[in-house]
Amino acid sequence: MQLDKAELQILGNAEEIARVAADEFVRYALEVVGMRGLLTVALSGGSTPIKLYSLLASGADSFLTRVPWDKIHFFWGDERHVPPDHSDSNYRMVYEAMLSKVPVPLENVHRIKAENPDAGKAAGDYERVLYEFFQSVTIQLPHLDLVLLGMGPDGHTASLFPGTNAILEQKHYVVANWVQKFNTYRITLTLPVLNNAAYVIFLVTGEEKAEALRFVLQGKYQPERFPAQLIRPINGSILWLVDQAAARLLELNG
Repeated sequence: MQLDKAELQILGNAEEIARVAADEFVRYALEVVGMRGLLTVALSGGSTPIKLYSLLASGADSFLTRVPWDKIHFFWGDERHVPPDHSDSNYRMVYEAMLSKVPVPLENVHRIKAENPDAGKAAGDYERVLYEFFQSVTIQLPHLDLVLLGMGPDGHTASLFPGTNAILEQKHYVVANWVQKFNTYRITLTLPVLNNAAYVIFLVTGEEKAEALRFVLQGKYQPERFPAQLIRPINGSILWLVDQAAARLLELNG
């Protein structure tokens, strides 16, 4: 990936990333809702976006009142194969940090029902949710307005892990991806959907991600090793919000 095809902002810490991301979320939400009456968002799990979700649900800078909650439909980029009340659940994290505190209609929350013992069926069910929703809107490949993503120290994003089958998937919208190092399935959106998004925002923090970030943004194209390199929206844009610790190995002009 070349930096001239994506915007990069290096910020001081996770708190600064959350504030910039919250401002951008509100700006973009109001813009899209103003144009067509609704916004579709795929949320990220993991530890980095918690501060963003908490900030959006807070009274700080009037984020809570500025967001058009009733016009936003929330989806998930990936989910752990656990029930929604499990401590590892991405849905539970988002619910506790944000959704339980904001006036979003229940019908606007489209979670992955990962409590299904059969991860493949859970993926298939979520694929149908996407198909039915976006068929009524566009009658084509799901077109998310905004996708929030993180990146792991191994260069994975969503649940597209190095060397796993999901990074090769081109037919399905959602798959159950076996991740050997965790000895479990992860349910994840696939590249055709992620790369059909209008806008992708990566949130990356921590020194342990510096090497992977350098490879993803400035290294040789090796997507089997660094799946985050595969995120290249066809007709969309990418914003990388990274902290100084994660950016410490990047070669920056000027």
